[in-house]
Amino acid sequence: MLNHHSSYTQLLVSFPPRPIKNEEDLEKIQAVVDNLLDKGELTEEEEDYLDLLGILIYEYEEKQNLIPDIYGVELLKVLIADLNLKQKDLVPIFKTESIVSDVLKNKRKLTVEHIEKLAKFFNVSVAVFFPKNPSERDFLEVA
Repeated sequence: MLNHHSSYTQLLVSFPPRPIKNEEDLEKIQAVVDNLLDKGELTEEEEDYLDLLGILIYEYEEKQNLIPDIYGVELLKVLIADLNLKQKDLVPIFKTESIVSDVLKNKRKLTVEHIEKLAKFFNVSVAVFFPKNPSERDFLEVA
């Protein structure tokens, strides 16, 4: 379905993104996402397309109440627990285990760079780390 390096237009033509209405639609989009992720290194156009599909999945799951209303460090704690990770597993993202510990204890705030790396690590959209209400973004370190 997708060749080695597809243009954005080719990606849109091969699988036109549409709102997800049911589990069957979700499975189809997830198959395309899996196909892209299996490729390894993606072009910028492929990453943009993947982001678009991720948004569609996120919106569908949010409507289905499959995504809890948590964000930031609390979401990070849930992801760590769900995947049985240790703090040392996140050192590539935070650089040291002490920074991981400080973030998890709310002694240190997440940075935009941390969130981008966490999203990639957990294979989720950066959007899931942010609250719907911008006034609740006190967990984020602003440069």
